[in-house]
Amino acid sequence: MKIKNKEELLDNAHSAVDRKAREIVLRVIERTLQAVDPRKVIESKVTLTGNLLNVNGKTFDMTAFRRVFVVGGGKASGFMAEALERILGDRVSEGLIVVPRGTADRFRVERVRFHEASHPIPDESSIIGALKILDLVSRVEEHDLVICLISGGGSSLMTLPCEGVSLSDKRKVTDKLLRSGATINEINIVRKHISGFKGGHLAKRVYPATLLGLLLSDVIGDPLEVIASGPTVPDSTTFGGAVSVLRRYGLWEEIPDSVGKVLSEGESGLIQETPKDDDPAFRRVHNVIIGNNRLACLAALGELKGMGLGTMFLTSFLEGEARDVGSTMGALAKEMLASGNPLQPPVGVVAGGETTVTVKGIGIGGRNQEIALGAALKMDGLERAVLASVSTDGVDGPTDAAGAIVDGRTITRSQGMNLDAKKYLRDNDSYSFFSELGDLIHTGPTGTNVNDITILLVL
Repeated sequence: MKIKNKEELLDNAHSAVDRKAREIVLRVIERTLQAVDPRKVIESKVTLTGNLLNVNGKTFDMTAFRRVFVVGGGKASGFMAEALERILGDRVSEGLIVVPRGTADRFRVERVRFHEASHPIPDESSIIGALKILDLVSRVEEHDLVICLISGGGSSLMTLPCEGVSLSDKRKVTDKLLRSGATINEINIVRKHISGFKGGHLAKRVYPATLLGLLLSDVIGDPLEVIASGPTVPDSTTFGGAVSVLRRYGLWEEIPDSVGKVLSEGESGLIQETPKDDDPAFRRVHNVIIGNNRLACLAALGELKGMGLGTMFLTSFLEGEARDVGSTMGALAKEMLASGNPLQPPVGVVAGGETTVTVKGIGIGGRNQEIALGAALKMDGLERAVLASVSTDGVDGPTDAAGAIVDGRTITRSQGMNLDAKKYLRDNDSYSFFSELGDLIHTGPTGTNVNDITILLVL
């Protein structure tokens, strides 16, 4: 995967050493995205030897199954399906995968069909996609195998509001949660309890066939029930938990009446809870994590080490307000340059995870762009320090950029263009700020999704 505007980003460097630092960081990002290509991940975790299908240590005798169906959805599910069909060949009877709009023609398959839908806010096509999957699995029988390919973005792409809740109302709730600073785990608790597809509902529809879930995680810590809101996983959360999330962020009085009614009735026991782990359907379900953010972080570390640099794997559990995380990373750069603590430069620091943005302004931006802007303010005036933060799916928030790159001259350059960085940050307008500077990182949709990655390089 190539960064489309790499030369422009290099030309924005103020000095030869900063250009070198930018070049290293951008090269590491490109190599990292290649390492988490879903096709490579599937091929490394799924093998077929004779009639034995091995999936990351789990073995399935394919002679036990009459038919094989492939379903699922998410930002990475298209390439996952392409790789899986290449492995299984004509053993695949039929399949349907829901992918982001405008991407279906990227995938080379013969037996699996694609349906395009919207992300991050679902649309009518998202409902159609979910219904098509449910229609397909309604035809499976006990001696069939259903392989479900799940990756981040699946919550939006495969949407089926529960009875009494309209798509418009579900979209309103999702949008409010996305803007509130709620974590993806919290958002998915609510989405599962106003859905007829997520939170284990798909697994119940597949039963009594065998269900194999292959999951590419975009969630910190890889909790199965949170990835794409867990359509193949028993749900440990409750209606009461969904109500608590909305109250925690001051949204309970703002949500549509239909959503409030469903959640209140569910909390009172008038609506059946989502499927739990004692449901018989899960006796024939096997869920396997095949890739995650840690895989991306390790790939980045490997690239940095290969260049002879010292490295620090800070975490793959990065959370918190994006601007504050950026400021902390910038402070780490200052400390290493000033004292050699905790590591003496040259050193590359890698952090992965998913931060949040509490939207208070009227601008446009994304988590990674806010990380970069927060870091730029703290790194102002530093030499030999560069930070880049990107979303591995190539789409940072509601923008066409994957993220942004900054160095010690970013704020000076912005001042020369009469750009007030602090005002842009207050307005949650990081996209406009970096657009003016030409420091947005553009990859286009990458076809993968394992959360965000931030790389700090100090030479």
